[in-house]
Amino acid sequence: MSETEGQETQPASAETGSKVPQLPHADPAAMTELCARGFDGAVGLEYTEISADVVRATWEVTPSLHQPAGIMHGGVLCSVVESLASIGASIWLGERGHVVGVNNNTDFLRASRRGRLVAEARPIHRGRTQQLWQVDITNDEGKQVAQGKVRLANIVDTGSLGH
Repeated sequence: MSETEGQETQPASAETGSKVPQLPHADPAAMTELCARGFDGAVGLEYTEISADVVRATWEVTPSLHQPAGIMHGGVLCSVVESLASIGASIWLGERGHVVGVNNNTDFLRASRRGRLVAEARPIHRGRTQQLWQVDITNDEGKQVAQGKVRLANIVDTGSLGH
């Protein structure tokens, strides 16, 4: 099965001829499957709730996510923050265009060696040209591990992306 088989796609770009898969709106299992093909799959991210107002996901901290000191690498937290904010922003913008992250500021509050983490993204601002989302990450004891904010540009002229 090809990566886009069974998924809705946007029309082919005039320049590249390739189709861009549409996000599976509000279907956490389909989103988990789609995103597992990329970096989210390496992290083991599993989406549990998706809407234009909240995105939730969870993953297990494993040694493969550790940095040399034996704790989870901060880049994992940054990427989870980026992923959830981008999905929520994309769902909200819908067929009007695409979103691209232009700033990710993630604060690391508590180290993690093992256990299940939960991330929750919520919009702070959704405007014509940009969105701002906050993502809170907690451990299985309910203690906050990280907090991030991602500013995203709403791109309505998707033909200009990548140039």
